Amino acid sequence: MAQPLDGRVAGAWKGGPSFALGNRLYRLAWAATWLLLARWTPPPLRAWRRLLLRLFGARVAPTANVYASARIWSPANLVIGDHAAIGPGANVYSMARITIGAHAIISQRAHLCAGTHDIEDPAFQLRARPIAIGARAWVAAEAFVGPGVTIGEGAVLGARGCAMRDLPPWTVHGGNPATHLRDRRIRFGAST
Repeated sequence: MAQPLDGRVAGAWKGGPSFALGNRLYRLAWAATWLLLARWTPPPLRAWRRLLLRLFGARVAPTANVYASARIWSPANLVIGDHAAIGPGANVYSMARITIGAHAIISQRAHLCAGTHDIEDPAFQLRARPIAIGARAWVAAEAFVGPGVTIGEGAVLGARGCAMRDLPPWTVHGGNPATHLRDRRIRFGAST
C-alpha cells in the first residue's frame, strides 16, 4: 500500500485539533484574563494574581507568589505550595499537572514543560506527563525541566540547566543534560 503524499501512515491521525473545543476556549479565556487583569500588575498585587489563578482552577497556597510576567498554560493543572514562587518570565507549560512544593523557587525565564510529542508517531501526537518540584527546590534562571521529571526536595537545577531525568533530593545539578555537581550541605527544614 502506498503512503500518503504527506508522509503519514494510513490509518494514523486524520488532522484536527489536539484539544477539545472546551479546552481551547478555557485557555483562551484564561490568556485574555491574565493579559487584561494580571499581566500589568505590580509585585505587591500577588493576592490578586493568586485569586485569578484560583478562579481558573489552580490550587495556590495563600503565601505563594506568581509574578505578573509568568506564563501559565493551564491553571487547572497547577499546584503551588506555601511560600513558593514562580519568577518573572517563567513559562509553566502545564499540559499535565505541575506541582511546586513549599518554599520552592522557579526563577526568571525558567521553563517547566509538561508536554512533548511522540517521536514514534508519524503525526507527532502530543503527550503530557506531570512535573513535580519538591519543597525547597530551586529551578534557576532559564533552566528547563522536561515532561515527567521530578526535582527532589531541596534539589537545585543550575542556571540554563536541562533536566530530562529526575534529580535526587538535596543535590545540585547543572548543564545540558543536567549532571550531578555536588550534594547540598545544608538542608533547611528538610522533611527527612
